Amino acid sequence: MRVLQLGPYPPPHGGVQSNLVAIRNFLLKRNIRCAVINITRHRKADADDVYYPKSSVELLELLLRLKYDIVHLHLGGMLTQRLLGLSLVCCLMPKSKSVLTFHSGGYPSSPQGRKLGRNSLAGFVLRRFDRLIGVNPAIVEFFGKLGVPAERRRLIYPHSLSAEWTELRALPDSLADFVKSHSPLLISVGLLEKEYDLLLQIEVLGRVRRQFPNAGLLMIGSGSLEAKLRSQIAAQSYSSHILLSGDVAHKDTLQAIKQSDVMLRTTLYDGDAVSVREALYLGTPVIASDNGMRPAGVRLIPSSNLDALVNEIQDVLSTAGEQSGSTAPVDETNIEAVFNVYQELVGRSDAI
Repeated sequence: MRVLQLGPYPPPHGGVQSNLVAIRNFLLKRNIRCAVINITRHRKADADDVYYPKSSVELLELLLRLKYDIVHLHLGGMLTQRLLGLSLVCCLMPKSKSVLTFHSGGYPSSPQGRKLGRNSLAGFVLRRFDRLIGVNPAIVEFFGKLGVPAERRRLIYPHSLSAEWTELRALPDSLADFVKSHSPLLISVGLLEKEYDLLLQIEVLGRVRRQFPNAGLLMIGSGSLEAKLRSQIAAQSYSSHILLSGDVAHKDTLQAIKQSDVMLRTTLYDGDAVSVREALYLGTPVIASDNGMRPAGVRLIPSSNLDALVNEIQDVLSTAGEQSGSTAPVDETNIEAVFNVYQELVGRSDAI
């Protein structure tokens, strides 16, 4: 079996990237060749079967030149015409089977998603795939709404923690000093975009510090709001207790989550965030805006509700001694489910 994945390849490291890398590592450990075509603006030199085309023409040339039995496309965000065009191209590649994983958990309930039906362009294109994977039940139902037969739909939740986690790892100095000097430590991991309600996190730290004067907030990620957030942070009397770190290597991010007291996932629009599942597996309590699809164990609050967020943080910190803080075993069940989809399509039990 030879697999070609298309999607965002780290850095930066987000939920879709984590899933793609976990699948690739799973296959490579089993001596199954897995190449990757990065489809984002973040580019490096081609190496180790990871390719960074500079244009749609170069991407098409790679699709035609590389040899593979499965082409697996990973998409998040909105189903734009550009992405639908790429999807159709993947489905038309000769001598291969096509798989799509749609990672945008909240898309089916968005205004754009609700107006799509069987006769839409999205419906026409998605019905061309041999298998479609949704990361939550709403996405799988959305596929059905677009006319995709049940036998071609699969529900496979995002993996919880990649095998690259190591229990003992020193943080880089840029993070270690901040982590060491703040207790309790709040952390958020995600894009610096308006969907993540990050101004609420900045505001909540001021409230938390009234009861816990040594509290700090570590915000990991990058995005279009970076300059605005830095300005907002600088205006606070407690600005030195907020670290806007930018993108951080995934292993270091996991270690920082492990060493934090609470993870915050405050969102206006969100899917099934891999970082939330990672935090739960690392034993770090998670407080998140209720989007109707959070995993068990997450403390839920209404969106943009400062008082509710403060109350949940205070409750978590006041019961910190009762938290087990134990790290769960790495779980590759969901990656194995993806592998089983590949096996179905190539029609071989060994699939190697």
